[in-house]
Amino acid sequence: MNKRKIVRNLIVIITFIVSISILSGCSVKKTEVEKTNNKKEADTLEIGLSLDSYIIERWERDRDVFVSTAKELGAEINVQSANGDIDVQISQIEYFIEKNVDVIVVVAIDADKLSSVIKQAKDAGIKVIAYDRLIRNADVDMYISFDNEKVGTMMGEEIASHYSNKKVIMICGAPADNNVSLVNGGFETIMANRGIEIIDKTFCEGWKAELAAEYVNKHIDLIANADAIMCGNDDIATNVIRTLAVYRKAGAIDIVGQDADLAACQHIVEGTQNMTVYKPVEKLAKEAAKYAVDFANKKEVDVNTTINDGTYDVPYVALEPISVYKGNIDEIIIDSGFHSRDDVYLNISE
Repeated sequence: MNKRKIVRNLIVIITFIVSISILSGCSVKKTEVEKTNNKKEADTLEIGLSLDSYIIERWERDRDVFVSTAKELGAEINVQSANGDIDVQISQIEYFIEKNVDVIVVVAIDADKLSSVIKQAKDAGIKVIAYDRLIRNADVDMYISFDNEKVGTMMGEEIASHYSNKKVIMICGAPADNNVSLVNGGFETIMANRGIEIIDKTFCEGWKAELAAEYVNKHIDLIANADAIMCGNDDIATNVIRTLAVYRKAGAIDIVGQDADLAACQHIVEGTQNMTVYKPVEKLAKEAAKYAVDFANKKEVDVNTTINDGTYDVPYVALEPISVYKGNIDEIIIDSGFHSRDDVYLNISE
């Protein structure tokens, strides 16, 4: 073998060895990158938040506070809104299960139609929090809300403070929302104890407040004989008040609601709504976010109170609602920053 051939063979061998080394190095680096990415994904806490819809004013506020608080605590939030469609909400929860999120937080559209998909989540090892509305027969890991029976009691006490042996109409929220039955129970107990007659009771399917306006138009003669109207929330109350104004009856009939919507606070200072029940949703959203992150971090969560969901006793965190009327609206609503003074008194002349 001549010298030139030997050199050529050596070059080929060296080139081959160098190529193998480079490829091995790339393979190692690629594997290390994949491991790093997988570790990063595994370390990321992910919470799925399924909302009913944004038809009620407060839900955007709840969402924003929940998301910001959870992010501050190191979690990523995937927010879905079902726009009031229970089948869409079930699909969204199934999507969260497929993504294997750490925790699912649900504002239930229908208290009775989510138990099956919640079981799927729990079978997959995912914690579930029922936010504001109880999910029945589902054995959720936590239910966090306000004392909804007390909300109804506060509405009833406001009406009873003005009347006895009088007549009241109830225009309630969505019957599929478990909170509605709790609120109604508290209200009806006060009415029965004070001898106040409930002359009619109706519901707004899907919390559609325009149904309240339709009811008023169709039953204006009955309403003319009522002393007060209990409204399931402030959006319903606003539609009732606007419709009563057409008949020049706004302010002539006592109106109560809940949520402390801006329009309701304006109506209170204007004298067309007697009271609302303020539920500090920022506090609720922050507490819920903290519990969700604790669940995601596999921390032990101790809650001493329970509520029965129809089958199971589930951990229950209940925050206190606050009755708001003209005499304390500045202190409770404006001083807390929930609504500004300029907005609340927008229609009041100085």
